[in-house]
Amino acid sequence: MSSQPTSNLFRFVEDFVPYAAGQAIFTAGDPGSVMYVVKEGEVDIVVGNTVIDTLQPGGIFGEMALIDQQPRSASAIAKTDCKLIRVDEKRFTYLVQQTPRFALELLRLIAGRLRRMNAHA
Repeated sequence: MSSQPTSNLFRFVEDFVPYAAGQAIFTAGDPGSVMYVVKEGEVDIVVGNTVIDTLQPGGIFGEMALIDQQPRSASAIAKTDCKLIRVDEKRFTYLVQQTPRFALELLRLIAGRLRRMNAHA
């Protein structure tokens, strides 16, 4: 399981998008201009046919496509009914400027994911 660096930062946010269990949030190869924060439920991150991570409330995903404007590198599927907070580039920039710790925690999260992927390669 991934750490949840955003649990406190987003706990009072009420503008979420609901997803039903089994619903695709995005698919590998899709263009991406937002990242997501899990408010409620669980989300599976899938590469090929393999679940590489399951995110719980406070977990973030989709950040790579938001940062580098490249197609999604994995698919995200709602494992359970979910409520997700969408973070577009404008909101992301605001968070980084107003909460520098957010940027540091996000970098740690990305580094951890890269290390886990390298360990499995």
